[in-house]
Amino acid sequence: MKLLKNWLPAILLFFFFLLVWEFSVIIFDVPNWLLPAPSVILFDFHNHTSLIIEHSQKTILEIISGLFISLFLAFSLSVAISWSSILNKAIFPFVITSQIIPIFTLAPLIIVWFGTGIASKIIVIVLFTFFPVVITTFNGLKSSDKVLVDMFKTLGANKLQIYTKLYIPNALPQIFSGIKVASVLSVIGAVIGEWIGSSGGLGWLIKLSGPQFKTERIFAAIVTLSVIALLLYLVTILLEKFFLK
Repeated sequence: MKLLKNWLPAILLFFFFLLVWEFSVIIFDVPNWLLPAPSVILFDFHNHTSLIIEHSQKTILEIISGLFISLFLAFSLSVAISWSSILNKAIFPFVITSQIIPIFTLAPLIIVWFGTGIASKIIVIVLFTFFPVVITTFNGLKSSDKVLVDMFKTLGANKLQIYTKLYIPNALPQIFSGIKVASVLSVIGAVIGEWIGSSGGLGWLIKLSGPQFKTERIFAAIVTLSVIALLLYLVTILLEKFFLK
């Protein structure tokens, strides 16, 4: 209930925006191929629900697979470079400089190397979501109070115990901040991967509908992608509340 109360102003503003959009299209007689009204988009979604669901399933599978792999790799690397100063000096500069190259420009190469199957989409998603999780997790692991660290050492705790009992629990808020960003970016990564080369998915559906001037289908796919991103974000918030009790 508290979450719904916090989101209520945004929900009301959203519905007000939809009303303005609906009546503006009617008043100014805007053709559907240029800008369909929300009711037209909803009607198209209703008529092609099975099509949207079919392509959504593929996109969701790509997103979840890519996100889990990305989180596992990012968390493992963050712990490794915070554990060892040698690994930190050797690897961390490459993590930073990896963001110099726009990921969008690498997508066509990934499609060429790994084909148009799910593997290439997962790689694109990992590239999009890996960096924010690494940075936030690493910063979180390094933010523990030095007084507490010294106390753990005085009490005879080894390095592994300090990590499991102090560093990682203390880093959880920042870790979940990175996951929130990654959950939204994973949807963008999936769409870009499908846009560059695919035979299905919501990104592919948007690409296919554009030249056919099926603008309402494009909006229906965009709304579905937005719902997926929002659900991922909400799940992350619920997990954060559970783990930070």
